[in-house]
Amino acid sequence: MIEPFKMGYTAVGGLGVFILGMKYLSDSLQMLSGGMIRKAISSVTTNRFLAVLVGLFVTTFVQSSSITTVMVVGLVNAGLMQLTQAIGVILGANIGTTITGWILAVKVGKYGLLLIAIGIFPMLFSKNDRVSAISKVLVALGMIFFGLEIMSGAFKPLRNDEGFMNLMLALDAQTLLSILGCVAIGCLMTMIIQSSSAMLGITIALALTGAIPLYTAIALVMGENIGTTITAQFAAIGGTISARRAAMAHSVFNVLGVLIIISLFPFYVAMIEKFVPGASGFVDAEGNRPYIAAHIAMAHTFFNVTATLVMLPFLNYLSRLVIRLVPEREEKSKRGFKYIGAPGTMPVAMGISMVYEELKRMQGRVRKTLKHSGSYLQPELKKRSKFFRKVESLEEETDIMQHEITTFVVTLMQAGNASKEQSDRAYAYVRAADELESIADYAASLCSYMKRLDKYEQNFSQDAWRDLHRFHHEVFAFFSHVCQAFNNEDATSTREIYDKANRLNDLADEIRKSHLDRMKQGSCGALPALTFSDMAVALRRIKNHTVNLHEALFDEPVYGA
Repeated sequence: MIEPFKMGYTAVGGLGVFILGMKYLSDSLQMLSGGMIRKAISSVTTNRFLAVLVGLFVTTFVQSSSITTVMVVGLVNAGLMQLTQAIGVILGANIGTTITGWILAVKVGKYGLLLIAIGIFPMLFSKNDRVSAISKVLVALGMIFFGLEIMSGAFKPLRNDEGFMNLMLALDAQTLLSILGCVAIGCLMTMIIQSSSAMLGITIALALTGAIPLYTAIALVMGENIGTTITAQFAAIGGTISARRAAMAHSVFNVLGVLIIISLFPFYVAMIEKFVPGASGFVDAEGNRPYIAAHIAMAHTFFNVTATLVMLPFLNYLSRLVIRLVPEREEKSKRGFKYIGAPGTMPVAMGISMVYEELKRMQGRVRKTLKHSGSYLQPELKKRSKFFRKVESLEEETDIMQHEITTFVVTLMQAGNASKEQSDRAYAYVRAADELESIADYAASLCSYMKRLDKYEQNFSQDAWRDLHRFHHEVFAFFSHVCQAFNNEDATSTREIYDKANRLNDLADEIRKSHLDRMKQGSCGALPALTFSDMAVALRRIKNHTVNLHEALFDEPVYGA
């Protein structure tokens, strides 16, 4: 006799252990991956095959296609990834998520507690991050298998319950209506749980006990493929047009694939039955079906791999379709970085990668600010006021970006499970963002000093203008040089950076001495003298913050400039 309350809390408890195991597995694999995830994302190009491989690789490490697609939507939203690249990564993520099914199909469920026992103490007490992460993988796998065992045990009474079996007869996936019903249930439950892996675990647990047949299980899995796309749809709400299109591409791809499978459903299930060794309906002495999990995993894998291979040549057509489904609307072109999803649900390695890409974007804004400030310092140029407005606009944008990066990193570190290396890198990026924002501030100050000179109709001597333009040119070149190293992550030029900074110090001293000589000779009035001094100091501060930027990125000792 079924005890609904006992079965309910046992099944939910087993699901909780399963989900916690999946989270531990994701965290530990990310820690073991080091910088591979960030490098994989950075390597995505217009090559669609490479994009698919990156999606497969990243999802294998984060153990969640939802997390990968949400990150992709975030990168597209930030303008760091094109739509066709995003679609390729999403297709790869769909393949990567099938790894979960094969983990569940491995016949080691009864060894779940043994894996936890082996891994728990090194995980808790080891001071070596790598040993701790490997131990955490063992604990995570143990929790996944143990959680599946608990769920299977909770569902066993259902196979003898008349009411449940009558429901299964109505949803036996033998008719089009019942197939659609199973797909709808799988889709709805995945939307509620927000995890296709968890729903897959429930489906396999039901199938192992004989509560549902293979036909029903595969139809539920098809629905789960659609349901998992809702996470990306939520992430795209309020995002850019490209982000919404990336999320829509995920949904369209999965819906089209499922519709094709539904049209061939009996043949598809029969093919899986023949392809996988062992009959799915075989019942062992304990009343379980030991081979059905492998059948479900194969059906899941075959669907995603085949659909991806078929869709790859038509990626441009899929892109055009989603562009039609999500038409262009007027959007503000000027915006700070919009982080997608709560940092607590985001893999630490992925979050740090997004911050790094955003830092590169921020330094591009700061470089423009410096360049435009130099243009504003040219009194002979007509319509100089436009450069002042550009500098003001860019300076405001860098303020927003610096605030968002700092807030995001702090929240990510508090909510995530970062290694010491990841934590150090994340806070180095916070410092780098602060240095970039300070450089933009001083560039804006340069323009405000120039505006003061114009307001009182004052001017510098030709020698003063020559010194000022020369100093600005050298500082701008210095900043550009540091940013080249930043983009390439090349720390070998640290000594060269310090040498250039020292030469700029010498140049600043030379300019200051010439300025004092002009003041003594009376060729420079009081207000121009003060303004020139303020400009020279601002440029020197920009140089100092540029050195600090290099030190932040490459964890070098503070330069005494």
